[in-house]
Amino acid sequence: MKKRIKELLEKMTLEEKVSMLSGIDFWRTKNVERLGIPSIKVTDGPHGDRISSDDNPNQTLPATCFPNGVGMAATWNTELIRRVGVTLGEETRARGCAILLGPCVNIHRSPLGGRNFESYSEDPYLSSQIAVAYIEGVQSRGVGVSVKHFALNNSEFQRMTISSEVSERAMREIYFPSFEKAVREAGAWTVMCSYNKVNGTYASENRRLLTEILKDEWGFEGFVVSDWFAVHSTVPAAGSGLDLEMPGPTRYFGDKLAEAVRSGEVDEKAIDDKVRRILGVMMKTGVFDEKPVVSAEVHDIPEHRRLTREVAEESMVLLKNENNILPLNKSTIRSMAVIGPNAAVARIEGGGSSAVEPYYAVSPLEGLQNKYQDKVKISYEPGCRNNVFTLPLDSEYVTCGENESTHGLLAEIFDNNDFSGSPVATRVDKTFKQLWISGTAPVPEIRSNDFSIRWRGIFTATEAGVYKFGLATNGWVRIHIDDKLVCSNWGDRTVVEFIPLEETVGEFAMEAGKIYPIAIEYCKNTYVPSPMRSVRIGCDLPLPPDLLERSANAAALSDVTVVFAGLTEEYESEGFDRKTMDLPVNQVELIKKVAGANPNTIVVLNNGSPVSMESWIDSVSAVVEAWFPGQECGNVIAGILSGEVNPSGKLPDTFPVRYEDNPAFGNYPGENGKLRYEEGIFVGYRHYDAEKIEPLFPFGYGLSYTSFEYSNLRVNPVKVKKGDRIIVSVDIKNTGETQGKEVVQLYVSDIESRVPRPPKELKGFRKVDLLPGEKKTVDFILEEEALSFYDPEIKQWVAEPGEFEIQVGSSSRDIRLKETFAFIP
Repeated sequence: MKKRIKELLEKMTLEEKVSMLSGIDFWRTKNVERLGIPSIKVTDGPHGDRISSDDNPNQTLPATCFPNGVGMAATWNTELIRRVGVTLGEETRARGCAILLGPCVNIHRSPLGGRNFESYSEDPYLSSQIAVAYIEGVQSRGVGVSVKHFALNNSEFQRMTISSEVSERAMREIYFPSFEKAVREAGAWTVMCSYNKVNGTYASENRRLLTEILKDEWGFEGFVVSDWFAVHSTVPAAGSGLDLEMPGPTRYFGDKLAEAVRSGEVDEKAIDDKVRRILGVMMKTGVFDEKPVVSAEVHDIPEHRRLTREVAEESMVLLKNENNILPLNKSTIRSMAVIGPNAAVARIEGGGSSAVEPYYAVSPLEGLQNKYQDKVKISYEPGCRNNVFTLPLDSEYVTCGENESTHGLLAEIFDNNDFSGSPVATRVDKTFKQLWISGTAPVPEIRSNDFSIRWRGIFTATEAGVYKFGLATNGWVRIHIDDKLVCSNWGDRTVVEFIPLEETVGEFAMEAGKIYPIAIEYCKNTYVPSPMRSVRIGCDLPLPPDLLERSANAAALSDVTVVFAGLTEEYESEGFDRKTMDLPVNQVELIKKVAGANPNTIVVLNNGSPVSMESWIDSVSAVVEAWFPGQECGNVIAGILSGEVNPSGKLPDTFPVRYEDNPAFGNYPGENGKLRYEEGIFVGYRHYDAEKIEPLFPFGYGLSYTSFEYSNLRVNPVKVKKGDRIIVSVDIKNTGETQGKEVVQLYVSDIESRVPRPPKELKGFRKVDLLPGEKKTVDFILEEEALSFYDPEIKQWVAEPGEFEIQVGSSSRDIRLKETFAFIP
């Protein structure tokens, strides 16, 4: 391979080399036709293959949707996640893509991090192990990963410009390990730099990060790609170690970079190194030798369905189970009230670039109905709304065409920004959430960024009352109903980049069964410079005013009540952070009202990071943390509640009692362009342990329908010399009556140190499956690395002589056994 790369480089002109260092569009790199160097295509991840159609760049193709990253980590099962990686690698390859943009391995620093759902954990060891397994799986199928976002992108507040101010020790011990293991152990083919600055310098032009640490120290052989639109310069970025600017067309590389080489500002040897790295990855993917498969030929695969279900089953965490109300007793339950805004809708993922269009999604209500059928009478009440923006306009309520019999609205598309002349194309649209990425338009007939769309048809009112219409766009939109202007931002000069975070709303009263003409017009906001254009039209139908009372009545008349609460992609998403750790107020009120009507109330949560429960948890009998569990959502929840599946997930994050208890409080989200990481290495459970703060639920916590006994902890040798491997063994027995899986967690404590260290740190875990009465021995192997801290004075990892303690247990606060040993270097 090296010989082939060398030969290609020798034949390439400077212009050809530079052309390979930036994309030609949103997803593809530039080919060099003269030398037979192909283009490669990348696709978003990390919990599914999110890709657009080659024929229609604005149409997202369906794909298998796995649980989000935090759910994968909650399995604590590396072999399972390796299988996920294999499956994602196969689907990505079948789409004709060479690189999957994932995994996201940024540490959960604050419960409010908007993108926590997409990454793994507050703990660097757990995150590293899950990441390595995922990467090995994906790359085993000839598809490269892009480990993101390097580095210190732990929140979304001012993410394009803010500077993460972090100590060297915190970076090394908390924020770098997942990236380092991804490179050194898993051999990641690409790494994506983050938007933010790190200690004052943009990550895309941070030589310390990209060259000195990533490439020189860790030996990274792949290429560094920018996050999309994260490049801010030509010479500093090229000189720092950034290899590929995305997306295209280029803004800072291309001709500007070629000129910088000619002027001597950038050494051509640096360009050669970048091209060499990209060619190396391309050859690993096989794109020189294979023709990519047509993306439309990918199908829903039964084996992939089963795997998504297995991952979701192992991810769900049983947080509370008072009086063993779960699993539900089939012989005594005759009626069930299913209540809540997340019951009839499958909340499968967070928002942003990772959002997958699933082949299907099973709601909890569907899952329970399928599970119990006519054996249990199931009643349903929505309880309250759970949408921040108006719900997407449903094509069921709008029609067009002859006799107004076709669902959807007639779209007239113009090749100008003012609806002048005749439309260049017409079609029926059934979706009114659309995004046109750089260089794309609604139809091929339009080849510029100037276009406008008019949708027309009939809206049928199914209920009497006030309908709420909303628009969220970085363009201009106006909605007319029955020839009356209902909602508009026309002429607004507000500059909105990418996806808008606010909505313009208007209301219109309608009579049940009556039809109303509807017209929606969209065009570009001439004050917005962004090459990306977006529009989202929503409509909330009237709901009964007595939702709470109806829910309480349904609960009172049922043997058991299940409330489906939590968050959605509107609360947890790329692009913004959560405003509070609390559930929406109306959900808290709903839980309290229902629990007051029926003590046998179970709460099932959808969310990607901790939520407050202090105000309501004592009033309910059980709580299940379901995360954002992917397309099998409802089936898996039904399996957990019924006892068909024994829950075995464990928390990858600490759930604090109060937001104020978390370690980032006081230094979040940042001010004056800086985000100070003053808590240093005391992130997550390290902070709660050191400050002796009792969490609501500790890191590593999770209940089961059975019980486990720990015994016979052995550590060998008890006097460890430099270079020795430490063998730790413990016996685990299932002492209950149900088969179950236990996550055995190993923590290491440095009993006395010259520098502040956490009371304990996770250094090993194993998930073991046991039949009733079965006992197994679980073994761990520790290296000197597990004893070490980073000393910034000498810029080395140090394991000090002295006594260490091994702690083994079921969570960070449920330590069952302890043994000490001495380290004598």
